Amino acid sequence: MPSVSAHVALTLAQHVDAVFGVMGNGNAYFLDALETQTDVIFTAVRHEQGAVVAADAHFRASGRIAAGTSTYGAGFTNTLTALAEAVQAHVPLVLVVGDEPTSGPRPWDVDQIALASAVGARTYTVGRADAAATTVIAIEHALTYRVPVVLAIPYDVASRDAGPLPAAPAPRVPAPLAPAGAFADGMLEEIATALRDAERPFLLAGRGAWLAGAGEVLGELAAMTGALTASTALGRGVFPDQRYDLGVTGGFGAEGAMELIREADVAVVFGASLNQFTMRFGALFAPGTRVFQIDTALAATHAHVGGFVRADARLAAESLVARLNAAAANPSVVHSFGADPRRAASVPVTSGASPTASAPVPALPWRETVDVAAARAYEAGDALAPDGRLDPRSAARRIAELLPEDRVVVSDGGHFIGWANMYWPVAAPDRMMMIGTAFQSIGQGWPSVVGAALARRESTVVLTSGDGGGLMAIADLESAVRAARGRGLAVIWNDAAYGAEVNLYGLKGLAEGPMRIPEVDFAAFGAAVGAEGVVVRTLDDLDRLGEWAAEDAETRRFLLLDLRISGDVIAPYQQEIIRVNS
Repeated sequence: MPSVSAHVALTLAQHVDAVFGVMGNGNAYFLDALETQTDVIFTAVRHEQGAVVAADAHFRASGRIAAGTSTYGAGFTNTLTALAEAVQAHVPLVLVVGDEPTSGPRPWDVDQIALASAVGARTYTVGRADAAATTVIAIEHALTYRVPVVLAIPYDVASRDAGPLPAAPAPRVPAPLAPAGAFADGMLEEIATALRDAERPFLLAGRGAWLAGAGEVLGELAAMTGALTASTALGRGVFPDQRYDLGVTGGFGAEGAMELIREADVAVVFGASLNQFTMRFGALFAPGTRVFQIDTALAATHAHVGGFVRADARLAAESLVARLNAAAANPSVVHSFGADPRRAASVPVTSGASPTASAPVPALPWRETVDVAAARAYEAGDALAPDGRLDPRSAARRIAELLPEDRVVVSDGGHFIGWANMYWPVAAPDRMMMIGTAFQSIGQGWPSVVGAALARRESTVVLTSGDGGGLMAIADLESAVRAARGRGLAVIWNDAAYGAEVNLYGLKGLAEGPMRIPEVDFAAFGAAVGAEGVVVRTLDDLDRLGEWAAEDAETRRFLLLDLRISGDVIAPYQQEIIRVNS
C-alpha cells in the first residue's frame, strides 16, 4: 500500500510538473515516491534555498505552480530567506519538508511552523488519514492567496502505510475580483469621464495587470483614450503597442520618459502597488495630476491616489472600455479627435445646432505629439570608465544587441540590477524577473536559472548578477549549468565590491573595507562546472557572445561572461536612493 509520503507525492503530481530540492532524511520517502511513481520532473539543487528560488522562478516564468522540497531542521531553515521573498512577492508555491515526529521534537528539531509563520508562510501538516486532502488544501491556499505554503510530513509517519490513494477534489480558485457596489460603479464612471476629458492621459500597469490577463484590453483602452503608457519593473511589456510606451517607471526609467509622465493630467494605475521605487520616492507624478488606482488590495496603496477601485485589472479595464464606447455612441455628444473619435474631447450639441459647425477643430492625441523613442533613450556610456575598467552602460547596450531574441532574464539583487532593467528589453513581464528584490536580498540568482530553464525549455535563460550575490549562491552555479546547458547565459557584473553599499555608505565616509571583495575569477568558476567562461575587459571581448548566440544550443556550453566593470559608474536608480537617504 502507498505510504503517507506517496500520498503526498501522487496528489501533488496531479497539479505540478516540476519539483526542485535537496534530498535528506525528512523527504527521502517523498522523493522516492515522486521519482518512481509519478511523471513529475525532479531537479536537484545544491542548497535548500535554491529549491524555493527555483520553484519561485518557475511560476514567474510560466504561471504554473511548482514545488520545492527539503529535509527537516537545518534543511528547512536554509529555505527561510527564499520563502520570505516568495511571500512578499506574492508567488504561489508548495514547499514539502520533513518535520519533527508526532511524539515531539528531537534535539536537532526546531519549531518549523513558528519559523514559517514568522516570514508569512502557513504550514499544513499531513497525517496518515488525510495526506491527500491536506495536499490539495495546501495547493488551494497557495493559488488563492498567491503565497508559498509549507507542507510538512512528520518523520514518524513519512513511511507509514496510508492505504489506497483516495480521490481528491481539484483545488478551488476564486474567480477574478469584479468591481461591485455603488461606490465602485461611481468611481469607474468618474475614471472614464476623466480619461475622456483628459488632454494628457497616462496609463500605468504592474504585475497584477499581467497576472489578470489585462494586456489586450489595456491596449484597447490606451488606443481609445490616446494615452501614453508605462509599466512597473515587474510589468514591463504588458501593453501591446510599444510605439506609445515609455518603458519602466521609477529609477529604471529614462529621464525623458519620467518628465513626460509628470506632464500627465490624468493617470490610471492598474495592478501596481506603487511602491517607493515605482513612485520615485513620491516624485513620479506632478502635484496637479489626478491619480486613480485599480487593484485587488483592500485600499489605495499611495497617498497620491485620489480615487480607488478594488477590482481585478482586466475586469475594471473592460468596464472602462464599455463606458467609453457607450459615451462615444451617444448621439448628443460630438467628438473632436478625427483619428479616433472615441478619444475626442466631448462637446454637447445644442438643440438645432449643426454638430459639424459646433465641433472644435480636430486635434492630435497627446501621444501622437511626443517623441517616445527619444524620451526612452538612456545614456550610451563610454567604452571604458575613467578608472580603465569597463563602463557597465556601454557593456549593457552591447550585450542587448547580441542577446538571442527569445530570452528570459532572471536577476539577482544588487546595484547592478539597473543595467539589465534599463538596457535589455523583454517581450513580456514573464520574461524579466527579479527574485530577491521584494525582500531586499541577494544570492538568489543561480537557482533562478534552474526554475526558469525548466519553465521555458525553448528560450535562452539569461542571468544578470553581481559578484557579491554570485558568490553567496555559488553552490548552485553547478545547478544552473546542469539545468540550462547551452540555453543558459550568465552575466556577472564584477566590480569587486558590494556596490550598493559602497555607493550609499562609502559615500558617507564609512569604512569601505567590509564593502570590498577581492576580485574573483568567475570565468574559472564556470569552467570548473562545465561552462565556458569568458573574462570581459573590453567591448570587443563581448564578440564571443555574438558567436555563441549563433551556435546550436544543443551542442554549445553554458556561457558565463565575467565583466570587469567600473564601480564608479552609479546607476540612476541608485542615485535616487542616495539623494533620498542623504
